[in-house]
Parts: sequence; structure tokens; C-alpha cells
Amino acid sequence: MTSIVIPAHNEARVIGRLLDSLLADSGPTGSGGSGGLGDSADDTDTDIVVVCNGCTDDTARIAAARGPRVRVVEIPVPSKHAALRAGDDHARGFPRLYVDADVVIAGADVRALTEPLADETSGILATAPVRRIPLASCAWRVRAYYQVWQRLPAVREGLFGRGVIAVSKAGHARLAALPPLMADDLAASLAFAAEERRVVDTAGVVIQPPRTWRDLIRRRVRAAVSTAQVEQHQGPQGASARTSKADLKALLRREPRLFVAMVVFLSAAVAARRKAAKAVRAQDFGTWLRDESSRQN
Repeated sequence: MTSIVIPAHNEARVIGRLLDSLLADSGPTGSGGSGGLGDSADDTDTDIVVVCNGCTDDTARIAAARGPRVRVVEIPVPSKHAALRAGDDHARGFPRLYVDADVVIAGADVRALTEPLADETSGILATAPVRRIPLASCAWRVRAYYQVWQRLPAVREGLFGRGVIAVSKAGHARLAALPPLMADDLAASLAFAAEERRVVDTAGVVIQPPRTWRDLIRRRVRAAVSTAQVEQHQGPQGASARTSKADLKALLRREPRLFVAMVVFLSAAVAARRKAAKAVRAQDFGTWLRDESSRQN
């Protein structure tokens, strides 16, 4: 049985679209179709656990309204790490997916992610989907930033920044050993060697980007602070997902048309690092700068 754990803190605006996508069509053991995971209580191939952590809105009610295929767990602490652990306590099987509440993924994509994990001889312990980032409604500088960001080697190859990670039972043991970290997806990606993880080309996830420059910088500040925390935990010999100057130069040589976008990308990086420096010096790894623009309809 595949389990899906969805940590959700005040995600009333978006939790419905994720659950509707997962449940849109019945799965192989359902009444027909092949896209979603089914909506019948007798369909036991997949269980979905929504962990409402410290919610003060209608997240729990909206999730529960999706029917018996969705189990809702409520905890008082607004902590993603605590929500993930609570989800593990209630999840029923493996492979196991951890899915952010503000992304959209369908049942067919879930099945594509679990297929490599079912083969115990493959050596694959963790998988993630291809990102689909709709940028049409974003400010031009945000679009320019993502033109560069999506082409970076670490971004293409890592499992982070996708809002979804699937693990086998052995892969889950690797994640369970990690400490509470703000960049839980980055730490999870770095926990697996290149040959142990896979980005599955046949699976996709829709990630809503920030729509404004201000919200982009908020996201990048959070990323800079959380990356610093991961690096402190790993020590000087740990793996890194930072982009090197060589990567940027190589990208610009291949695609010189990206020059303006590269200037925007570097501007965002510099601004974010400057704003993050104070939090890093203070060891403030608990302030979560949330981008609300990506949660707009």
C-alpha cells in the first residue's frame, strides 16, 4: 500500500485542489479510469493522511470533506517536522510520499513515482517528479529568475524544490534519521547519493511560483537561511546544492540570450543573501517567510 502524507498549516485556500487532483479519477482498483487514486473506501492501494498542524483556518474541514479516502490528523503545534512525524505514525504503508499542500500532483504521477521504488534490486531509495512551473501570471523579473534557476544542474538533478518526495521503506529510514531542519527537502535530497535517487520523467508536479518580486525575495531569503542551516549540520565535508560560478558561466556560454535573466538571477541571489545574513548570525532557523502570492486563485 502506498501512503501519502500531506503536512498542512493554514492551507485552506489550496488543500482542496491537491486532494481533488489526487482523487479526480479512480485508480486501477476503482471503478474505471487511470488518472487518480479513487474515492472508494474499498480502494486500499493508497491512503492519504493530511496532518493539520497548528491550523486556525478551515484546512481540516475542507480535507475531511473529500471523503473516506482522506484521513485528517490534527496536532496543535505549527511545525512541518512534527506534522511529518505525526503523518508517519498514521501512515499505513510503503512506498511513502511526502507532498506539500500547495502543489498539485495527480494519481498517475504518484504511481509513476512509486514504480522505481518497488524494485528492490534497483538501488533507488527516493524519487521525485519533474517540476511544472506556470509563470504566465508572474512579474517579468520573476519569470527571468526562473529561466535561469530551472536550468541549473543542482536544480535539475536534486529532489528538492519539487514539493514531493517518494521513498521506499529503506529510504524512509534514511529520512527518519535527519534532525528537524527548515530545508527538509534539501536535506532529504542530500541524504541520498546520485545513484540512490531519481527524478522520474513520467511524473510531474505543478508548483505555483511567487507572482511578485517581493515574494520571490522572501522565498530566496528562506532558502538562503535554510541552506546555511543544512550546511552547519553537515559540516565542511557535507554535500552541497549551492550553484557555483562555473555553473553560471557555463550556462551563459551555452545560452547567451539569458544575459538579462542572469543579471536578474544574480540580483535576487545577492539581495536574498544580504537579508538572510542577519538570521543566520542569530541562528534564527525557525522564522518561516511564507509566500502568499502563490496561494492566490
